[in-house]
Amino acid sequence: MKAEFTDRVWQRVEPIWESYLVHPFVKGLGEGWLEKEKFAHWLKQDYVYLIEYSRLFALGSAKANDLQTMMAFAKLLDGTLNMEMELHRQYAARFGLSAEDLEATEAAATTTAYTSYMLNVSQLGGVENVIAAVLACAWSYNYIGLELAKIPGALDHEFYGDWVQMYSSVEFTALADDCKRQLNQICRGKPEQELAKLEEIIVKTSLFEYMFWDMSENLETWPIEY
Repeated sequence: MKAEFTDRVWQRVEPIWESYLVHPFVKGLGEGWLEKEKFAHWLKQDYVYLIEYSRLFALGSAKANDLQTMMAFAKLLDGTLNMEMELHRQYAARFGLSAEDLEATEAAATTTAYTSYMLNVSQLGGVENVIAAVLACAWSYNYIGLELAKIPGALDHEFYGDWVQMYSSVEFTALADDCKRQLNQICRGKPEQELAKLEEIIVKTSLFEYMFWDMSENLETWPIEY
């Protein structure tokens, strides 16, 4: 069986993603000892991140060359807005935060840099750039969820269990698989020069993912007050 493009990408991103699993934020999330203040910071930043992430799915649908791809992006957009962000809204309620509070969050430096990078590379290229830009987030969160689900008690933790359940779920796995399938399909027959550019987008966004965990762990916003 011929290797797919995401098999090639996996060779590059696996060591980066393995570093997520030993990061104190992710490790604390899976083992249940993560400080609530840090999770609240992640929650608010990830919510405004997902708003921009949703724009990428809408952009992908607009750039799609066929109805099937357009529908796939519409499905991903619906899953983000109505499944993933709903979990954030439910968690926010436990902190006494409303959806409006989440939406009013000022994006931190890392959040701004990450979303700006994704939107930039997506605008510069075709639909394949959009898929490459969104892939690391969906695929790596599913990877993390599935790994954390193996930790005894992680799925049943009174606070973080819902998070692990969400990102290891059949539904979220299907969303991640949709992204992989779309990219593999569109990459078949592309010249090496184009594949290398797409691979680099996925590597860069994977590094941004690590920076996002770091930002959450260290409660970072901007380097100086203004």
